[in-house]
Amino acid sequence: MTSSEVKQTYARSQRPTPVDGYPTSTSTLQTATENILLKQLLDSSRIPGDASPPSTTGPVLQRNQHLQFLLRNLLQGFPQRYVSQDASQPWLLFWTLQGFSVLGVGLDDKIKKRARETLLALQHPDGGFAGGPGQFSHLLPTYAAVCSLAIVGQPGQSGAWDAIDRRKMYDFFMSLKQPDGSFLVSHDAEVDVRGIYCLLAVATLLNILTPELLAGLPEFIVSCQTYEGGFGNASFPEWDFQEENDEVTRVPSAPRPVLGEAHGGYTFCAFASWVLLQPYIRSYYTPAGSANTNPTIDYRALLRWLANMQGTAIELGGFKGRTNKLVDGCYSWWVGGCFGLVEGLLGIHAAPPASTGVNENSASTTADTSAGGASDDGWHDADDALLNRRALQEYILYAGQHPAGGLRDKPPKPADSYHTLYCLAGLSAAQHRVTPDETRRAQLLERWNAGEARQWDVSGLQNLITDQQARADALRKDVFASTLSWLEDEGADEYIGGSGNRVNATQPLFNLTVTHTELMMAHFYGQKLPPRQAKTPPKSK
Repeated sequence: MTSSEVKQTYARSQRPTPVDGYPTSTSTLQTATENILLKQLLDSSRIPGDASPPSTTGPVLQRNQHLQFLLRNLLQGFPQRYVSQDASQPWLLFWTLQGFSVLGVGLDDKIKKRARETLLALQHPDGGFAGGPGQFSHLLPTYAAVCSLAIVGQPGQSGAWDAIDRRKMYDFFMSLKQPDGSFLVSHDAEVDVRGIYCLLAVATLLNILTPELLAGLPEFIVSCQTYEGGFGNASFPEWDFQEENDEVTRVPSAPRPVLGEAHGGYTFCAFASWVLLQPYIRSYYTPAGSANTNPTIDYRALLRWLANMQGTAIELGGFKGRTNKLVDGCYSWWVGGCFGLVEGLLGIHAAPPASTGVNENSASTTADTSAGGASDDGWHDADDALLNRRALQEYILYAGQHPAGGLRDKPPKPADSYHTLYCLAGLSAAQHRVTPDETRRAQLLERWNAGEARQWDVSGLQNLITDQQARADALRKDVFASTLSWLEDEGADEYIGGSGNRVNATQPLFNLTVTHTELMMAHFYGQKLPPRQAKTPPKSK
């Protein structure tokens, strides 16, 4: 068969999403998207069964083009269409800076200095960071600013880390706290799990987590899980209050309806918040089986929903953000990255992947794997990841890359800085396994220097805790050790198209590199980190 005939046969073998004969705008758009994605694959890859000489061993990450895209935005400024992002200036910096980090590119001191100055100029006098000069504080740009400073900052007078006003940051956070344990995203605004995740991530990095800040928050997170298994943006804020004898009391056990449907972004933020809350739940909630058991989520329903968000072969294995919606490159991280959190919390660890064979939903059989493979005795290691890692990489590499540089939602849409980062982060999540390592956690607990930690707290946070100091200190120690126990499982790496497509591993709780996370937390917790050792899981047979 000729190459053209092989491609035609392959195209006919792909099963489109079933339709019922009553077209709607949604079903029409789904069909059109599938046709575009299939054409993208046929135009850019060697189809299974094609006898023509291959020009490459698989899809190629156009690294240099993406770097040029990021550099243009950073050095020349963003195009006119980004004017709508005026209140998201820290986000524009974070998407760009972390994009460089995922691609493994360092920044020179001049660029770092400019970035630090720009970010510190957005720190609000009343605490937190604003989306732009003269704007009010908001939890979302606060996260973007602090994570950006994790990348470009450092300790010392001009390093920007010590210029973050943690006292005012904490006061700003507490001013947003609601009676049900949740938080507004800014003053006079709404409650949203995205803001709660941003708050928890920042408070964890900066060492300002307290029982007072976290009270009631686990119950709120639980209330945001929908019947589908994913999470919505919030729940009805006053549903669990009752009025009796002219007094309003809160009933935490009362069910609270969720606001909105399950969504990929909300689900990542809610579940990442849930993982960050685990040290608090261990310390401040009663053991399972007693009268007041720990709040819990439905993991089975969550995993079912996450798995159903991955597209079929004709959708190239990309992820969608809601039921019956189109695949979108950004959900490579918001949904694809959530699998790593679930696997880590449930203790699911993968062995190195096989280098031969084709995953059932994989779009191509030509991709090469640089890790794993057959051992000397002929056994093959198996990849027990909960998502199709190969297919996700193929979606990003075949459909997510724009020919002119940068990454995108899907063809034929243009590239933008948001999708560039989250496609790259999704590619990282599919290539690497970053999970908690109990040996590392024990090491961090053993090396914890209570004297240095207590001195650090007293120097800047004297009034945060007025009672139960020892218990609160134990919480801080557990937060530090648990957060920094997430390490890359280097034996489980898998690179579609070869190791030349490798990007850096991301710490799934923050979407920062493990190194940037460690350096910032070591500074703010006043600790010296022991040397890291690579995780080497035993081979499975």
